[in-house]
Amino acid sequence: MRLRRELYRLTTMQQSHFELFDLEPGYDLDRERLAAVHLELQKAVHPDRYAAATPQEKRLAVQRAAQVNEAYRTLKDPVERARYLLQLHGLDTEEESNTAMDPAFLMEQMEWRERLDDVASSGDPMATLLELAGKLEQTQREMFRQLGGCFQDGSAEALQQATATVRKLRFMHRLEQQVADLEEQFL
Repeated sequence: MRLRRELYRLTTMQQSHFELFDLEPGYDLDRERLAAVHLELQKAVHPDRYAAATPQEKRLAVQRAAQVNEAYRTLKDPVERARYLLQLHGLDTEEESNTAMDPAFLMEQMEWRERLDDVASSGDPMATLLELAGKLEQTQREMFRQLGGCFQDGSAEALQQATATVRKLRFMHRLEQQVADLEEQFL
């Protein structure tokens, strides 16, 4: 009976991910706290704890465990967290349909791709690739910092800027994947 009450008390399907983890909604969050609460929640709703429970309670435990894991995955990843926050504000990043980008960013993307194409012909492909990976990581960190500022501002204009930044990060993720593929190729 105690486990049943604990299972129902811990989570409800209507909770936001932030409520589930007892965190203030925001882009910048305490990752250590997130991880610690995740472990606590995992232990509390793990289906193995409900082995002797009714079939309905077992099903509920599986659902709650999935909810906890999905919330953790979303909040842990800076891009997913930004998408989720934008959703909570009623905004869609429209990453699949809105490909409009500012010309400077598109030019930068072309330069990144040219640099990646030139890696194989450089004197030391691995060193060149590591340098590019470092610059890419630095660029992404700056974009994450910008996202934090946008969400802290919270104005409609800032949230629109966050939406555009998330779309840009999708392109950056593709570049990151290409860098990883090239690293694997050269190793």
